[in-house]
Amino acid sequence: MTRLVLASSSPARYALLKASGIDPEVLIPTADEQALSDQFKTNNPNHTTSQLVAYLADAKAESVVGLQETFGALVLGGDSALEFQGATLGKPHLAEVAIERWKQLRGNHGVLHSGHCLIDNRDPAAPKMVSKTSSTKVYFANITDAEIEAYVATGEPLKVAGAFTIDGIGGAFIDRIEGDAHTVVGLSLGVVRDLCGQLGVEYTSLWR
Repeated sequence: MTRLVLASSSPARYALLKASGIDPEVLIPTADEQALSDQFKTNNPNHTTSQLVAYLADAKAESVVGLQETFGALVLGGDSALEFQGATLGKPHLAEVAIERWKQLRGNHGVLHSGHCLIDNRDPAAPKMVSKTSSTKVYFANITDAEIEAYVATGEPLKVAGAFTIDGIGGAFIDRIEGDAHTVVGLSLGVVRDLCGQLGVEYTSLWR
């Protein structure tokens, strides 16, 4: 079995890997996501949402790859954000922000981008890194003000990219998607398999 270290604090990414037969070890990234995001936007004023999540996924994986716990393992970093009407929407954090966001999202659609970075640290003297971003179009139901307020009151949308989930309470408010559902969760298993192949690692060796 090949060890996999998940450089992410996301419960959804962890649960998805567990459900897919992988038992990842978890290390919380030391990268300052907000500071890195602000710096990237300043240095790249014409950036896309896809480029931003790719950059942050790389930074999260790289922030833990020097730790002894990652020696002899693959390290997986991820980041997600919603592209909506030209804006990049991450976690709202505040209830009033989430409510206002959902009033804009309802009846509309956006694209959820998830960046992936996989580092082969089985030889810590010469780590190898590959990256890839996946994108899925999400159509939001035209929900009522009462439904928005009830959903935000659960606390779920405050802590997730775009202020919604597809695999949790918010799943009822998604009309449909075009693309990989796992991308919307925050981690595409197909992309992980592809990145493993690029590193010469058999994906099935990750299974517990």
